[in-house]
Amino acid sequence: MIPKDQGGGGTPSPAVDHLKSQAMIFRSDNRTPDQLRPVNILPDFISTAEGSALIEVGNTRVICTASVEETVPVFLRNSGKGWISSEYGMLPRATLTRTARESAKGRPSGRTQEIQRLIGRSLRAVTDLKRLGERTIWIDCDVIQADGGTRTASITGAFVALGLALQRLVDAGTLTSAPVRDFVAAISVGIVDGEVLLDLNYEEDSRADVDMNVVMTAANKIVELQATAEHQVFDDAQLAKMMSLARQGIQSLIAKQQALLGTLALRQ
Repeated sequence: MIPKDQGGGGTPSPAVDHLKSQAMIFRSDNRTPDQLRPVNILPDFISTAEGSALIEVGNTRVICTASVEETVPVFLRNSGKGWISSEYGMLPRATLTRTARESAKGRPSGRTQEIQRLIGRSLRAVTDLKRLGERTIWIDCDVIQADGGTRTASITGAFVALGLALQRLVDAGTLTSAPVRDFVAAISVGIVDGEVLLDLNYEEDSRADVDMNVVMTAANKIVELQATAEHQVFDDAQLAKMMSLARQGIQSLIAKQQALLGTLALRQ
């Protein structure tokens, strides 16, 4: 219970203010504001791919695969550099109501194209494309169940799939070492009912005042920020708090990646 203020109308103590603040915070899944949803990453989920992982972040589940092709886009031919590209999609019943396949519509939506480009940029940011050589790694992220944070889960899982594919190239003698500069992961953070929350689920994301996606490396270097005032504007102090929580969450995700991939990023 929150203790009653002592005295006749005096200023409440800091301890009382803290307890009141904590009492007003409620998340539908009973998490604290700075708490990630349960995260599980299962490597080698698809046996036919050079690298793959199933990532589960709460009720969001994404299958990520990495496929190696010994060719590059036209603009990179004879450059000595490789490329990483991405495709992203959702199963029709990944959501509460059926969503028609985008292939049936003839082209991917603007949202899908944006996410595909984000995943590709995030992985290229931590990969030495010169050392990769003239080959392309295709990253496919397929959402089989969506409950918020599908793009951030895709980036986190895709890096594991990429790392496994690169290690197989090393094991085969195709590469002398994995051309990775650092680990990378992503997380969502936002402001809901005036409170800064980490790792929004769909219920929180759908009513968030501010929604932000953060992509960051193990060295705390920022790859990309996507911050939007959905219903309310935000200030520097709120941005700083969102960044602090995002950094904390991403380091936790990277620790899980490192547990699976070992010292991959150190093999220079």
